[in-house]
Amino acid sequence: MIAVPILTPLRCRLLFWACAATVLVFSLMPPTQPLPTTGWDKANHMLGFAVLGVLGGRAYARRGWPLWLGLIAYGGLIELLQGQTGYREADWFDLLADSFGVAAAMALDWLVRRLSAPRLRA
Repeated sequence: MIAVPILTPLRCRLLFWACAATVLVFSLMPPTQPLPTTGWDKANHMLGFAVLGVLGGRAYARRGWPLWLGLIAYGGLIELLQGQTGYREADWFDLLADSFGVAAAMALDWLVRRLSAPRLRA
């Protein structure tokens, strides 16, 4: 049997910040470098920010809206930084895709909390 490590809040925080750094590095790398991809740029953005949202939701469970808004601001910062490079360009549709990823994470977080909440019996 394979032992699966439990994702404690501390481990989620470490994964969240590692993932956030990885998203930043991949976003600012020259496009000549082969990068992991889903095959569609906007799906890459949605997936990356959905993962950040899920990890952030687990790592900072009581932060809610500040976390979600912070992730969208992080996506905006990445777009601004890309616009400053000579080899990337800022695309505000990428920020929209980031926001959809964060929204998907919010919906998943809500669903998990709803399904795991204790129910009252009548």
